[in-house]
Amino acid sequence: MYAGTDPLTRKRRYLVETVATASEAERVLTRLQHEVDENRHPKSAITVNQAIEKWLEVAKLEPTTRERYDDLVRLYVSPVLGRMQAAQLDAEMLERFYARLQTCRELCTGRTRAGHACRPLSASTTRKIHSIIHAALARAVRWRRLGVNPASAAEPPRASRADPDPPTPAEAARILNDAWADPAWGMLVWLLMITGARRGEVSALRWRDIDRDRSTVWVSRANAETKAGLHEKGTKTGARRRIALDPHTINLLDAHRAMWWDRLAVFGAKLDEDAFVFSTTPDASKPYPPSSISQRYRRMATKLGLRSTRLHSLRHYSATELVAAGVDIRTVAGRLGHGSGGATTLRIYAAWVEQADRAAATTLSTIVPRPIPAVGPRGPYATIADDLRDQISSGALAVGARLPTVAQLAVAYDVSVGTAHRAMATLKQDGLIQVARGKRAVVVASAPSPP
Repeated sequence: MYAGTDPLTRKRRYLVETVATASEAERVLTRLQHEVDENRHPKSAITVNQAIEKWLEVAKLEPTTRERYDDLVRLYVSPVLGRMQAAQLDAEMLERFYARLQTCRELCTGRTRAGHACRPLSASTTRKIHSIIHAALARAVRWRRLGVNPASAAEPPRASRADPDPPTPAEAARILNDAWADPAWGMLVWLLMITGARRGEVSALRWRDIDRDRSTVWVSRANAETKAGLHEKGTKTGARRRIALDPHTINLLDAHRAMWWDRLAVFGAKLDEDAFVFSTTPDASKPYPPSSISQRYRRMATKLGLRSTRLHSLRHYSATELVAAGVDIRTVAGRLGHGSGGATTLRIYAAWVEQADRAAATTLSTIVPRPIPAVGPRGPYATIADDLRDQISSGALAVGARLPTVAQLAVAYDVSVGTAHRAMATLKQDGLIQVARGKRAVVVASAPSPP
């Protein structure tokens, strides 16, 4: 079926399908004619690689994200799907591709071979690959180079459940004690713990961002590293945020600033407000690279034998301690810079939210007045005990008076001896009577008057 001219190659295009019989060919021909008439057929023989390249030309991505996407396409998409015509893709092919990546990132056949060990690709990385393919093919459909987006019908792997790995309070103390052997490094680690900021955000902090009078720090930029080098960009959410600081942290920052003043005075220079708070250069003109922060922390955590050596665990520590202390989710999200109004925070730190919720329930139970429970149905033994208690309270049975025997009570109330015995046991438990074997029970205390 003739389908027009390919806009990329300027060649005539035909939709071709092979069938077994002439009658089936007539049906297929009719269907293809409908696809051409309804404009649902692919307009070009565009390949997956071409679709992705065209999309990347117009997609607005951060340099670090662009590099990450380029690597994913080069390593995983191009070798398998790159040369294939996008119109030949379908949901089954994509989902099988994702499943194989999660079995082995090298897409091995499953046969053991010398020197090879299967390393599965994480669900989050596989989902990124799906996002790249879906976005590229969606743009190809919009540009009328593809009839439908086959990735829309494909289901990517489910995202793994977030599992924060914050250090324990004891581990946090060990981290700080070790870090403060170098005051500048100790200040950096302390600020990461207190603010929950990202490493790139702390790397980009300048002295003008710290408002000592209001005890706040403004986070409006972040440093990122690409193959071209270090560059400054906006925060992850693109929003500026203000984080309150406690007096102790302000005092530590004052001491850190004084250290820089003394260091620069040796060279006859002064500390400029545009200088970086954390720097590896003598004049604080260049920031502490984010990758260097992670590497130094990893070496320290490995030396201390911590469960997690990821710098991001300090961000988890800040969040989980706040949530467990009962701080509301929106406030925690604001300090962390989560742009979803608390949804991301709630999803990641759900375990600590539950812990805080239980603590809140315990606290509330000590504040709210406890109701007097309604009196439910009472057994015969309770009626006997209440009657005797009333007689003791009124003085009809004074202290030292002897009570009827169990047999007499059973006859008087038309109950079994066991029921009468239970009534006496209730009064004994209340401390009103004394019972001795072979003797009648004696009143030993007055019952309080009913309210």
